[in-house]
Amino acid sequence: MGSLPDLSILRGETAPAPAGQPQLLHRLLEEVAAGPAANTPAVMYQGRRISYAELDAAASRFARAIVRKVRMCSAGGNAANPDGDVLVAVRLPPSDRLLVILLAAVKAGAAYLPLDSAFPPDRVRHILTEARPAIVISDQPDPELFRGTIAATYAELQAEAADLSGAPLSDQDGLLADPLLALVLYTSGSTGVPKGVRLPHNVVLNRLRWQWRQFPFGEEEALCVFKTALTFVDSVPEIWGPLLQGRALLVLDKDVTSDTERLVHALEDNQVERLVLVPSLLRAMLMYLKMDAERNAERHNKPLLARLRLWVCSGESLAASLAEQFFAHFASVGLDSHWLCNFYGSTEIMGDVTFHVLRSAAEVQGLDKIPIGSPLDNTVVYLLDEHFRPALAGQPGELFVAGRNLAAGYVAGRDPHRFLDNPLAVHPDYVRLYRTGDFARVDKNTLVFEGRTDSQVKVRGHRVDLSELEAALTRVDGVDKGVVLCYRPGEEDQAVLAFVTLREGSQGPLSARQVESALGLSLPPYAVPQVLAVDWIPLLVNGKVDRQALLRGYAESSALDRSPDYSGAPDGLADVARVLLDTVAEVLGAAARAKVSLARSFYELGGNSLNSVLTVTRLRDQGFFISVSDFIGAESLGQALECMKPSGAEASLLAESRHQSNFRAELLSEEHKKDVYSMITDSFLQKADLEHWLMPGVSPSDYSELMDQIWEPLVEKKLSCVVKDEAGAAVACALTFDAHDEPPVQITSKLNIVFDFLEFIEGPIRDNKLPTGRGRVLHSFMMATAASLSPRANVLAMQFMEQEVLRTARSRGFTGVFTTNTSPLTQQLGRDVFGFQTLLDYQVNQYVAPDGTVPFGEAPDSQRAVVAWKPIQ
Repeated sequence: MGSLPDLSILRGETAPAPAGQPQLLHRLLEEVAAGPAANTPAVMYQGRRISYAELDAAASRFARAIVRKVRMCSAGGNAANPDGDVLVAVRLPPSDRLLVILLAAVKAGAAYLPLDSAFPPDRVRHILTEARPAIVISDQPDPELFRGTIAATYAELQAEAADLSGAPLSDQDGLLADPLLALVLYTSGSTGVPKGVRLPHNVVLNRLRWQWRQFPFGEEEALCVFKTALTFVDSVPEIWGPLLQGRALLVLDKDVTSDTERLVHALEDNQVERLVLVPSLLRAMLMYLKMDAERNAERHNKPLLARLRLWVCSGESLAASLAEQFFAHFASVGLDSHWLCNFYGSTEIMGDVTFHVLRSAAEVQGLDKIPIGSPLDNTVVYLLDEHFRPALAGQPGELFVAGRNLAAGYVAGRDPHRFLDNPLAVHPDYVRLYRTGDFARVDKNTLVFEGRTDSQVKVRGHRVDLSELEAALTRVDGVDKGVVLCYRPGEEDQAVLAFVTLREGSQGPLSARQVESALGLSLPPYAVPQVLAVDWIPLLVNGKVDRQALLRGYAESSALDRSPDYSGAPDGLADVARVLLDTVAEVLGAAARAKVSLARSFYELGGNSLNSVLTVTRLRDQGFFISVSDFIGAESLGQALECMKPSGAEASLLAESRHQSNFRAELLSEEHKKDVYSMITDSFLQKADLEHWLMPGVSPSDYSELMDQIWEPLVEKKLSCVVKDEAGAAVACALTFDAHDEPPVQITSKLNIVFDFLEFIEGPIRDNKLPTGRGRVLHSFMMATAASLSPRANVLAMQFMEQEVLRTARSRGFTGVFTTNTSPLTQQLGRDVFGFQTLLDYQVNQYVAPDGTVPFGEAPDSQRAVVAWKPIQ
């Protein structure tokens, strides 16, 4: 007898809400505040402690003040927006006051709407215009930004609330007698326009009750932490999960959460037992824990975070290699009771809708991917095919979610196609579906994430999953980031293309052809894509890959015959010419604008500053030397050929050039101030790799603010220089300090994010790995070139400045030069030309800022910050 096939439908546990228990967050907290926990700590912040009774009373007073102000100022007393919701927008930094206001908002019959102080003004205006909150509560007044909206500062509301009752409000006292929503969170929309997700009380409580059942608080677990930015959905269970269970909540400042060392010790000092974090923060913490364990091995100190047993990763994919590092670290310090969880979800499904628990290293062995697991309580997950039919178990399908974790839709009815009627429902709790846009499959009754939808194509009759090819790319040593696309699917000229950015692999520089060979070891021949090496992966404004830009670039270049033209080589140099032209063709790849030949110049062919240095180093690796200056200065590749020397000759990349730069250096002085300010501002505003991700929040005045604070010390120390060309015009500047004698700066702009990041990666190395004391370490702080320089002249100026910094270090008796390079050009010059040692190669999109955000999160994986050191002989 046959049997029906298993379908890809997974159901979570059915768990009815406890009978008689309130279905509103504030009513549950009022019960806690009136019970045995009344006089126990509820919130702790910078030494202040607020008991549950005090928290509840303060929130009730503020709630009454909010209701009074809204009713007085609203037209006709109607505070609801077109969705029928009453929203309280909150723009306050993390503190005990923030939690009072959040509780006050829901007590007032409203929902809270977080506004991060780092949001650009245009984003705030869009949210206020679309969501129409009844009131905005902020730490500072901003009449221009909040124009047209009722606004009040915390201090103003505090004064109004002082004489009001601290007793709980009745339903009739609030702005809505029967509120649906607890909060609204704005996420990045698929079109780049943020959209608000409406999260009801019962949805939040379904998520929390599952958490309390699946991961109950221990009897001695008295303290939890709130560290996640309020605008992220992970903050919801982080705040309300402990508070509604009578546990104290420790609020951490942004400067603590941004500093891995301080965060680890805050968690250790307070004996925290659970933590929610993104995988990038987990990686940073494991690095610090490993370093600390090695440092303290001989002292036999107790390992850090022994009590922090429950680690929950969400928000990003959890790599199997990172899970292996997690268990390996705790095993190395004698701890084997730590769990690592992988949560999957999005704001529209209350942050988490499936989960997978790893209890040991053995559970990671053999996994290419960490599963996203099983559904939460009162949730059903469907994997559907293109006809919206359940996929067979093991087959990929688009992931849809039904149940009590679904949001009530978007503000203003945006994107209704994401929330659908469920034709498969047999219970009223599951009549709505949310379409995630993600792809997954069921393996042994658990979900495995497979990327985004529409990623399957047919190649010679075979079904090929592009997300599978991307996963294979990431496993190739030397591939930094890869995107696989199908060009003209179904047409005669269909092509599967892998656009990759490359880094130095363990076996040296990698070529596109070598990547294809490596893929052939794990993929069938028909599935190996054509690999195209690119300088970067272009992004849309919402941070997603600009796929159309990649395909357009391929279409424009695909008609070109990129095989080199070897004709015209001088007698006796044919073999050398072939090496040169093959190398240039390989480096430029699909970016070549014409056939590579000796008659063409490198820049005419589409070369740039970065790949010019790459070409020179590739030639060196094949036994031919040419200085960077000669290669850049050559009017044609034929002229560059004349400058090449075989490995038998005494040559190096720093050999005297036949094309002298005609630059000269002058010690920095007051007369250079205007030129230096201009070059620093223009260079960093237009070309800086980190500031790019903060735009449009950085302005020219921000650099003036920085330079005003460091100018006098720069001139006084006599370690910096200005570079002038043969006409006497200032074309570059190199600003340097003694690493142990730098002036303090106070930055009020978004540049503070950049300097916090630089201190995060440089500080531990400068203080622990380099010579200490003044006069030992010269810090190459900032370099800039004039906007008028051509790409060739720009590289020559950078090379000249690097040489000048080294000359300064030698003449002043420094032990070496210390620097951080975020530009691929300066990284390559430093490593391949000047011989700097790499002390840290950091992927910038892994950095977590003090406020829990990832400011460079949209940067590609290939964007690195390299901390380097050059000893002076």
